[in-house]
Amino acid sequence: MNRSFLAIALTAGLVGAAYAGPSADDASTHFQAIASGDLSVLMRSYNDAAQLQWLGGPLDGSYSGTAAIRGVWERFEKAQGPLKATVESVEESANPMGATVTARVLFVGKMPIKVRYVLVYRAGLIVSETWQIDPKLTLGAAAPT
Repeated sequence: MNRSFLAIALTAGLVGAAYAGPSADDASTHFQAIASGDLSVLMRSYNDAAQLQWLGGPLDGSYSGTAAIRGVWERFEKAQGPLKATVESVEESANPMGATVTARVLFVGKMPIKVRYVLVYRAGLIVSETWQIDPKLTLGAAAPT
């Protein structure tokens, strides 16, 4: 591919490029706060009316509002303790109304937890979160951080 065509293709959006926008950065902070058990950092990312859908495992259920979500994370942190997180395949889709971030995340502590993650942001805060335990999820050989 010649340079002129590549420049035109990139400008026109014809060739994809890795991009981490503000919501993808916020998601990374969110994942690390889960791993480190930092509830103050974790909870500041939620809209007051946020929804958490937890699919699989002992915390399976739907949780509405920050009080309920805080309770879930307190139970999770108490059961798991400190974790290491490996985050892969982060994708952000955004428009002026909000953003969606998807990722594959491996949390390792007492046992490995493979999670397919979806976060929906509006005005920079999480309004919807899906934590789906996915035992068949494949992740690369990257070491947890």
